[in-house]
Amino acid sequence: MSLKDMEVYEYKRFHQSKRQTQQSSNPNEVSRSVDRIVLRPNYDNKTNDNDIAMLRLSSPVQFTNFIRPVCLAASGSVFNNGTDSWVTGWGSIGEGVALPFPETLQEVEVPVVGNRQCNCLNGAGTITENMICAGLLAGGKDSCQGDSGGPMVNKQQTVWVQSGVVSFGFGCARPELPGVYSRVSRYQSWIGSQIQSDPPGFVTFSIADNAPPGSLSLSFLLFMISAFVSLCW
Repeated sequence: MSLKDMEVYEYKRFHQSKRQTQQSSNPNEVSRSVDRIVLRPNYDNKTNDNDIAMLRLSSPVQFTNFIRPVCLAASGSVFNNGTDSWVTGWGSIGEGVALPFPETLQEVEVPVVGNRQCNCLNGAGTITENMICAGLLAGGKDSCQGDSGGPMVNKQQTVWVQSGVVSFGFGCARPELPGVYSRVSRYQSWIGSQIQSDPPGFVTFSIADNAPPGSLSLSFLLFMISAFVSLCW
C-alpha cells in the first residue's frame, strides 16, 4: 500500500476515528491523506515487539463537537489486572467471520490481563514490557483480524486515555488467550521526539489519580506497523 492510497477519516470521538459504518459517509467526518509514516525503530516482525508507528496527516484536523482528541498514557501509568478497557474497530466479529453489511463500527469491553499471567497463557517469552494484554479468560470477547492498529482506551473519571494499540493474538476470543496490544505508555519519549509542535497530552493513568484531561495533536495518529506488514494471525 502506498502513501497516496492511504486515507484517514476523523469522525466523532477519539476511538471512532473513521466513519460509523464503512458503507456510508457522515456529515461530521473529515478525511486526510497520509503525508508520512514514522516507524518505530527496533520493530521485530517475529515477536511483534515495538509494534507501533505514527502517521502524519497531510494537514491538521480541527476539533469539533464530533471530533475530539484522546489523551495518551504517560510513562509510569499502571493498568492493574482487571482494569476495564474498550477496543473499537471494523475487523472480523469472529475467526473467519467478516463484519456484516453495513460494516458498523464495533466496540468490546475487556479487562486487562497482567503481563506475567498473559505471558504464561500465550507462551513463555511472548509478552514483553512493551505490550499490554486484555481479554476474558473464558474467551468470547476480543479484537480480531482487521482491528490491527485500532485503539484500546480506559476511562479515568471523565478522561479517556489510550493505553494500547491492537497488535496480535492467537485466534480471536479463544479461552485463556487474551489479545495483545502495544503499550502506549512505553513510547512517550519516542512520540515526543517525533513531534516538533503542538505536542500530545500525556496522562499518568492510575485508578486513584485525578489527572486533568490532556490534548492530542491529530497531525499524528498512532497506528501499528502491523497495519502494513503481516501479522502472525
